[in-house]
Amino acid sequence: MLLRRAASAAALLVTVLPVTIASPAHAAADAASACRPPASVPLDAEQSRLADARTTALVERGGLGDFVRRFPAALCTTRNPAETGRLLDAWGEALWQASVRRAQGQRPGGDLAPGDDRPLYWARLGMTAALARWQPEFTVDRAALRARFEDASRGLTGNAFRTAPGVRRIFISGFDPFGLDAEIRRANPSGSAALQLNGRRVTLADGSPAEIRAVVLPVRYADFDAGMVERAFTPHLTAGPAAADIITTVSQGYPGIFTLEDWAGRARSADPYPDNARALSGGTRERPVTAPGLGPGPEFIRTTLPADAVTAAVQTPYPVLLNSDVTEIPAGGTAPVDRTDGPTPGSRAVAGGGGGYLSNEVAYRSNRLRAELAPHLPGGHLHTPVLTGLPSDPQALTGPEFERNESAITAEVRAVLEHAAVRR
Repeated sequence: MLLRRAASAAALLVTVLPVTIASPAHAAADAASACRPPASVPLDAEQSRLADARTTALVERGGLGDFVRRFPAALCTTRNPAETGRLLDAWGEALWQASVRRAQGQRPGGDLAPGDDRPLYWARLGMTAALARWQPEFTVDRAALRARFEDASRGLTGNAFRTAPGVRRIFISGFDPFGLDAEIRRANPSGSAALQLNGRRVTLADGSPAEIRAVVLPVRYADFDAGMVERAFTPHLTAGPAAADIITTVSQGYPGIFTLEDWAGRARSADPYPDNARALSGGTRERPVTAPGLGPGPEFIRTTLPADAVTAAVQTPYPVLLNSDVTEIPAGGTAPVDRTDGPTPGSRAVAGGGGGYLSNEVAYRSNRLRAELAPHLPGGHLHTPVLTGLPSDPQALTGPEFERNESAITAEVRAVLEHAAVRR
């Protein structure tokens, strides 16, 4: 028994930090010849928030500080772009797996509640800042390298379903924290739920087994424009071992309630509200726009999740409602109209039930793909309640009410999935 436990612990440690940094002294020696001094480059708007000391505290108190501290030396051990790409894949996947294990109570470290999604967010951002400052002795495509690291550290790679006959496969997405200029301590319960549920075997309401796999997406228009949603969902909507039996996107929505969104709209219309990079979409309520690179599709897409079954079964501690609100420009009209009973024929989308921001867009993009690639699959979007409970002291990063609310939201997301994924 002791030998088995020791072997399991060793295996876990190997997956927490890639073997490329097993010897810090060796990495530092290589760095002297493989890298020029770090560049004094301006960080992007999202990375600039790292200047707030509370972001470092969230990483350290989440037990992920070694990733940020040791990443620059690891970069400097690479000798060419191919090696760098492989290293970023390995480090990204290791950061994701360490965060999942932490969220599920399998990895000790730090004193924040295990389900807190903020350590992953700020650790990833610190590592992308290090990548921006890195000065190798060879030419690299920095944007492409960052994209590889982002995908790997968000669960888009190395995160396949375990194949088992008779096990239903549920694929979900959550989001990073957002609105950080107003409150930098914010978390996102959808991201927390994704981390806590990724890889979990659950028992559905009919007693059958299911496995959940998840990704956490950025709150940035540019990443959506570059196809991150499609990269995340396409493998799970095509035949093969990665195929899902049900998909749903998840994001933070309204105070005190869960909502299943009946309709996703094709438009962006959230300006002047910015994304995490302080970028605007270019679309307003009066002048909605279509996202760049979005494939053909209808103005509105309706959920195919079993809303009646979910709302009949799951109502505590938060009510779960079906939201059929949309905003449209009616056929022949020029002004937006709010409706509570879905869109009218020939109208142009302004906002779905999830508004005109990225939570609506992730629902539209993923379900447009679902309708194209796997129309028989159930799919839709779930909004969680707003996560509340942060202490009034701005230096206090967590508190009992905040942690209870985060746990309760994840438990109810799981309950929703356990009813939604029943074979029908």
